[in-house]
Amino acid sequence: MMKIPKHVAIILDGNGRWAKSKGMPRNYGHTVGAKNVETVCQAADELGIEYLTLYAFSTENWNRPDSEVAALMKLLESYLKNCIRTANKNNMRVRVIGELSRLSESFQKKIQELEEVSAANTGLNLTIAINYGSRDEMLRAMKHMFTDIKNGRITEEEINEKIFSGYLDTRELPDPDLLIRTSGEQRLSNYLLWQLAYSEFYFTDVPWPDFSKAELEKAVEAYNQRDRRYGGVKEEA
Repeated sequence: MMKIPKHVAIILDGNGRWAKSKGMPRNYGHTVGAKNVETVCQAADELGIEYLTLYAFSTENWNRPDSEVAALMKLLESYLKNCIRTANKNNMRVRVIGELSRLSESFQKKIQELEEVSAANTGLNLTIAINYGSRDEMLRAMKHMFTDIKNGRITEEEINEKIFSGYLDTRELPDPDLLIRTSGEQRLSNYLLWQLAYSEFYFTDVPWPDFSKAELEKAVEAYNQRDRRYGGVKEEA
């Protein structure tokens, strides 16, 4: 019987290169990639995956051309608006993580509305990382934690992994069991560095717009071939 990872994190890569290969502008790739999110969410739910976390826009993506950043922001905002409808239709709970204060006020309101509207849903837990960077997340967590030490809410001696994890954006989520990165690159790109400590990694050449249920199943099959020891040694039979 196949083991299904409880939490899958995905780096959605290859939208621009996919579009270029078809003679289309990069923004077309982002549009098709955004549409594929619902397809993969449905596939994950059907497979029995409980948590799906998607890297949509990193803190470094602001360095892209202004026109591409503006188009991405417009696309993400539009996606979140539509997600309110699809989340309830599919009984999906949605969270957004990242440094959200840099986003427009209207964008932040849509995030708040989406999280509130879907909070009671009991199906797939979808988390979207927007203006997210793991180093930024950890710096924000440390500053918050130091403020709590200064104000006497916790002591330095109390700090451990569990306490620190409670200050991260992902504090309501279990750590990922499996990380998938599409489109051939093999790096983490400042994504969930703390949380991926014991995750299995799966890299595929398939670009995100072409990543289907069949491709997700391949990743889960590969995950089933891994021997997760968490630093220990498995006893020989």
